[in-house]
Amino acid sequence: MPPALRNLAPRIRLLETRTAKPPVKVALPFYLVPEWRALMNRLIEKRGRRCEAKGCGRTNCRIFGDHIVELQDGGALFDESNVQLLCGSHHTAKTAASRAARLAKRHVCDGEERPIDP
Repeated sequence: MPPALRNLAPRIRLLETRTAKPPVKVALPFYLVPEWRALMNRLIEKRGRRCEAKGCGRTNCRIFGDHIVELQDGGALFDESNVQLLCGSHHTAKTAASRAARLAKRHVCDGEERPIDP
């Protein structure tokens, strides 16, 4: 091999295998049905297009309809009292916290859920 070629840096980056990334969150098809869209339109008309997170009140941004009690935790699908309007950052933070709380639990043989000891 010619000496000039030995000095070229490799162009292929090494794959980072020390960390595992969570799967990408995909919106459930439920959020595309006409009933959900109608509920969101009613809530935005009634409450206004603003973030309902405590101390936020952001307006003029994308608003997400967020189930207070998430569907995976037994929340009601179309109950207005179970839906809050959140800006993107508060929706992401609330969803991540709910997911972390759900993952922190484990199922025990007797069917009772207990938190994992640190």
